[in-house]
Amino acid sequence: MKIREIALKLEISKSTVHEIVHGTLGYRKVSARWVPKMLTEDHRLQRVEISQRLLQRCQQDNGDEDTTHIGVGPGGDFQANNNLFDNLITGDETWVHLNTPETKHASMTWKHSSSPVTKKFKVQRPGLLRRGVVLQHDNATPHSTNLSQQWLQRYGWEILPHPAHSPNLAPSDFHLFGPLKRHLGGMAFETEDDLISELRNWFDNLDVDFFRVGINSLLSRWQKCIDLHGDYVQK
Repeated sequence: MKIREIALKLEISKSTVHEIVHGTLGYRKVSARWVPKMLTEDHRLQRVEISQRLLQRCQQDNGDEDTTHIGVGPGGDFQANNNLFDNLITGDETWVHLNTPETKHASMTWKHSSSPVTKKFKVQRPGLLRRGVVLQHDNATPHSTNLSQQWLQRYGWEILPHPAHSPNLAPSDFHLFGPLKRHLGGMAFETEDDLISELRNWFDNLDVDFFRVGINSLLSRWQKCIDLHGDYVQK
């Protein structure tokens, strides 16, 4: 029921109903939290195992298997200084539209502050670099085709393991696509060329530190994934 309907039903003012609902009862409107997939126990175990392997790889690259040479940055995030992160590239794909799609706002419902968070499940859908590159991407079809694999083998790129259904462990997903979609919010383009031009301008204006923050945050996300026993990492 809406605030107005409750006020009419009880024959009291809307401001009084608003104060009771928000102030006294502590209800607020929240949107469902999107997660990529309902994780099985095998998915969770795989996410923990791969996160542990990647953290161990960082330790080994520092030449000390018993000590993790990872500092904490001003924002509380882990920061690494090792060969893995010096050579790491991450990539993924996302949909962009001539008109901005509907946001999560339409799915907002009234919830109490102690109510569990609702989940919804998403529908899945240039230049040569030197050897020594470490590539992180998922097993989506564009990445796993024979043509893609042959190209990577030709240039000697190493592929990091990446667990299935884990965009929250991929910087392109958790760090890049969100700001991109927010930038495009409210924009409408007449042609695909106009959209491509806007995308190129946006990428060209990003500072190198923007990408560095996304890469470095992998360390804390791997650790949080382990701490959460393979559940999704939100922040």
